[in-house]
Amino acid sequence: MPGKPRVLFLSLRSFRRILGLCGSSIDGMMPCQYCLSFLHMYLLYGHRGGEISHSGDYYTSHGENATFIAKTYYHTTTALRQLGHGPDGISSVSVSRSMFETIARDILLDRTDLTLELYEGSGSNWRLTKRGTPGNLGSFEDVLFANNDMQDSPVTVALFPIFRENQFTVGLSFVDMTKRKLGVAEFLDDSQFTNVESVLVALGCKECLLPMESGKSVELKPLQDAISRCNILLSERKKSDFKSGDLVQDLGRIVRGSIEPVRDLLSDFVYALGALGALLSYAELLADDSNYGNYTIEKYNLGSYMRLDSAAMQALNVLQSKTDLNKNFSLFGLMNRTCTAGMGKRLLNRWLKQPLLDIHEINCRLDLVQAFVEDAELRQGLRQHLKRISDIERLVHILKKRSCNLQPVIKLYQSSIRLPHIRDVLEHYEGHFLSLIRKKYLNNLEFWMDEDRLSKFIALVEVSVDLDQLENGEYMISPSYDPDLAALKDELSAVEQQIQNLHKQAGKDLDLSLDKALKLENGTQFGHVFRITKKEEQKVRKKLSTHYIVLETRKDGVKFTNSKLKKLGDQYQKILNEYTSCQKGIVARVVDTSATFSEVFEALAGILSELDVLLSFSDLATSCPVPYVRPDITPSDEGDIILEGSRHPCVEAQDGVNFIPNDCTLVRDKSWFQIITGPNMGGKSTFIRQVGVNVLMAQVGCFVPCDRASVSIRDSIFARVGAGDCQLRGISTFMQEMLETASILKGASEKSLVIIDELGRGTSTYDGFGLAWAICEHLVEVTRAPTLFATHFHELTSLAHENGQESHISHLGVANYHVGAHIDPSSRKLTMLYKVEPGACDQSFGIHVAEFANFPEAVVSLARSKAEELENFSPTPILSDDSKEEIGAKRKRVLSPDDLSRGAARAHQFLQEFSALPLDQMDLNQAMEHVSKLRSDLEKDAASNPWLRQFF
Repeated sequence: MPGKPRVLFLSLRSFRRILGLCGSSIDGMMPCQYCLSFLHMYLLYGHRGGEISHSGDYYTSHGENATFIAKTYYHTTTALRQLGHGPDGISSVSVSRSMFETIARDILLDRTDLTLELYEGSGSNWRLTKRGTPGNLGSFEDVLFANNDMQDSPVTVALFPIFRENQFTVGLSFVDMTKRKLGVAEFLDDSQFTNVESVLVALGCKECLLPMESGKSVELKPLQDAISRCNILLSERKKSDFKSGDLVQDLGRIVRGSIEPVRDLLSDFVYALGALGALLSYAELLADDSNYGNYTIEKYNLGSYMRLDSAAMQALNVLQSKTDLNKNFSLFGLMNRTCTAGMGKRLLNRWLKQPLLDIHEINCRLDLVQAFVEDAELRQGLRQHLKRISDIERLVHILKKRSCNLQPVIKLYQSSIRLPHIRDVLEHYEGHFLSLIRKKYLNNLEFWMDEDRLSKFIALVEVSVDLDQLENGEYMISPSYDPDLAALKDELSAVEQQIQNLHKQAGKDLDLSLDKALKLENGTQFGHVFRITKKEEQKVRKKLSTHYIVLETRKDGVKFTNSKLKKLGDQYQKILNEYTSCQKGIVARVVDTSATFSEVFEALAGILSELDVLLSFSDLATSCPVPYVRPDITPSDEGDIILEGSRHPCVEAQDGVNFIPNDCTLVRDKSWFQIITGPNMGGKSTFIRQVGVNVLMAQVGCFVPCDRASVSIRDSIFARVGAGDCQLRGISTFMQEMLETASILKGASEKSLVIIDELGRGTSTYDGFGLAWAICEHLVEVTRAPTLFATHFHELTSLAHENGQESHISHLGVANYHVGAHIDPSSRKLTMLYKVEPGACDQSFGIHVAEFANFPEAVVSLARSKAEELENFSPTPILSDDSKEEIGAKRKRVLSPDDLSRGAARAHQFLQEFSALPLDQMDLNQAMEHVSKLRSDLEKDAASNPWLRQFF
């Protein structure tokens, strides 16, 4: 299959060139891995002058990887250098530190078809030091998020599918390495793997592990297609990796708490255990001691959240895309008004992928949003303090790695001292939802902030850290925290004072003012030195040559010393080294102690990020030109979907848009299935999308852009909107359309919401109409989900007619709607009204839209005449005598939906009677007699039916 890795061994001569033509002896060769779809990039970390410095280090890449970098990131092959000549030559490219950061962010955060590996070394000694994939960013977090917020927590999923007894059972496990969380699930799925796709979307999966043998199975081809649709890196592993031996023992080392609950949890699963075993091995969780006792594990319940597949996410523009012209193009970009550094963004991202199904939880969120909407002082006070909260989740993640660095400790401290202010703002609230705010936030804050938890951490930092140095950007241990450190600090201060005295003495000796003329510096090369300008040097040159030692003469001045300063400088450096070494040990102890408060900070991070997102919802609801309203939520088996004056939140947020609101009334047994007709560009697609977006926002717990809204909870949203080739996967527009529709037919239930736009246009008119009709009937009769079906097949509107053959589906609530348009009789100009109104559209406007696009007048005229010919093509065209052709309208046949349905029913009866004739038992005359009678009866009935009459 494409994307399967192959190993390319470089020749000894080529590899010697790769190593920078250093001339070092090489005893062996290093294999360079390269694969077609999942490209491994080997970036060789180089050094200049044999010494790494911030301004001097660089990276190199070679071979196919170098060409890829040059074309993709430098946009030219002139960046390439050729090492060697002839068949042994190889391309090379140098990459600066800033460009390396750009490449790393693109590969690991934006793309999902590459992995990144970094080697360090020199000569013939190179070692792999970092490896990153879209699902495992750990090694490169310092590069990726040094100056950027982490907007999403990457998740790696392992799947173990089994096909037995004509159905699929899928074992699933996932790991979120940022939150240090494991999850397992096991469920049945259909042949299109709609459940798997919705889980991958909900988890925000970036990388998926599959048994290697799965690629050879025809039954599992749709699974790989589902993974590809979700834009996920597929990593195939040996089937032997999917084993559950020693799983309980392994989990006992990394999972927090007792092993008994873990054993009880795993006893409910069979196939998910193999997936979990493969995941532990691939992520190498047991190889990192900092993971021990820090992970949690849970059972993932598919029924907790609304199911959204990749097609629905794209159709509703839920998440941001690199092609978005501004942030308001996506629902996430519009709703992201969070204040905290990263935590709120990640939670919002997860909530949008996991809308709720529990009516109590939805109303709880809506209650809190309403409290913030109604109390501006509460809302603004909380947002003001949340702006000063750091990314606690990431800081805890860094802290658990036991890196000897005080920075995460200090940042956690600075966030901790803001919490009393947040608590005080919440305590001043006296509105209707006081009891809810106390239950959700105040009680929890009091619990985690008591003297045995957060207060103890604050006391630890205030005692151990020199807070006075924070203003200088220095993170240092307070000398008073440790007796040995205090003694060394006193020694250091004494020597420093002697050096200052020597500085004053030298100033008097040379008759130079201190600091202005005679400066005292402490550098890495010479230590403590005196420096004067070259102009001042001329005045004291005689004394310098007799009493001092000149170290360096440069344009910026002359550096010099004497025996006393050199001795004191060496003494100062020795004590400073001892002080640094002593402080390093104390820093390690402080970091280790701070890491024991991880559970406290994780709980507080959950509280603060939830507050942040809900405040973001309230800010959005109140700051829009037309405020949002709170939706009424009803159970899935009760109520209707009523959106009065609904608007599309992303469209109305665009500059220069005066959005025209529309009502949507999906009422059971009346208008549960809506067929929407009307011209191109009339607003059909926007209307059906905005209904889906409003329902999703309501179930996330946000106010919606409507005048009034009532939403019956939907367990999934299925969408077939827009057209686009997937040529890289060998899928045409029509095939993609059919695959998405197949997912709807297999996965949708009466509790779903279905949105379909322009189905069947990718093939011939007759095939397309037949498919559209059959799909409509299936959705109406079998699925029975509320559906918005936008189409140009006006004949579909007869589904809503109460008479004729289709009358048996009328009680299921099929209704016709259309988007309004007006044609000026004199100028033939088309004006879109963008209003959705009851009833079917009685004409097509395609040619008028072509006029909008400034087609040549001759082309438009010919198109209009040909369209009229086709509209009236029949053996004996039958037109009403009194019909008057309107400008821009079709010439109408006398064919009402009733004529069509009754005629089709009579034709169907004729075919049944004809097929029932025992022709094999008749001679020719008998057969002709019976057929003539059937034809005669049909022709008599056709006299009263225009549709049948055209066949005679």
